[in-house]
Amino acid sequence: MITKTAMITICGRPNVGKSTLTNALVGEKISIVTAKPQTTRSRITAVVNRGSTQFVLMDTPGFHKPRTRLGDYMVGVVRQSVADVDAVVLMVEPVANIGPQEQALIERIREAHTPAVLAVNKIDTVPPQALLEVIAVYAAAYPFQAVVPISARTGDGMQLLLDELEKFASEGPQLFPEDMISDQPEKQICAEIVREKLLLCLDKEIPHGVAVEVERFTERENGIIDLEVTIYCEKASHKGIIIGKNGAMLRKVGEMARKDVEAFMGTKVCLRTWVKVKENWRDSQAQLRNFGFVGDK
Repeated sequence: MITKTAMITICGRPNVGKSTLTNALVGEKISIVTAKPQTTRSRITAVVNRGSTQFVLMDTPGFHKPRTRLGDYMVGVVRQSVADVDAVVLMVEPVANIGPQEQALIERIREAHTPAVLAVNKIDTVPPQALLEVIAVYAAAYPFQAVVPISARTGDGMQLLLDELEKFASEGPQLFPEDMISDQPEKQICAEIVREKLLLCLDKEIPHGVAVEVERFTERENGIIDLEVTIYCEKASHKGIIIGKNGAMLRKVGEMARKDVEAFMGTKVCLRTWVKVKENWRDSQAQLRNFGFVGDK
């Protein structure tokens, strides 16, 4: 029976492993993961139940220097998410140097007076001595409540991290049903899976200029799901690249996405995709609002 809750924000620079950590703690893929920076665009709430405690985890976009209005929105999400929670997990690389992104986040945590835990990720990539140097540098910069070495990829340190985060839980009602793992609607997770495959398959700036919208999400009597998705890009030339020669790229993206959506939904999926152009949508306040990038700043 859930009797305690802990609201936790996970923050850090792009590609530090925040979404991988969120997925590892939940045990399901609810945040998309790629090697490209700024994969996560909005705050994603994940739910982990352990014993009598319900952890409400907020996976945030990578903290970076924005170059578009979408980037401004993403940074605003991070800044707001650090306040009004029980604790913050600052995820860092195993590098004995505090970069500008980490310094800015530490200052934001300090301003918000929010308890913070330092999670040093990717410990499987460095020798133990290097890890000690990293911990020393960060311990000198801020009085973290705890320092937990982890590997979000292998799962090392996950239970130890939850042990530390449980110390910030307070008595209170259960916020989410026990079978709920995210506040994201199923169709939104499906759209994000399609966007993940675009990020994986496309190069340079093109994948960062795409948005994915589910136009239809219906279930037949036999359980098969009909999923119709529109992919928006910023330039007509990008549309041709996304579709590919004789539609090859779009078929590849669709096939990869369909397999993951079927695994997530647990049923057969009929996926149809279209590509449309919305020029420079990342710098259009109206288009950002249309795609749901409002309200979190």
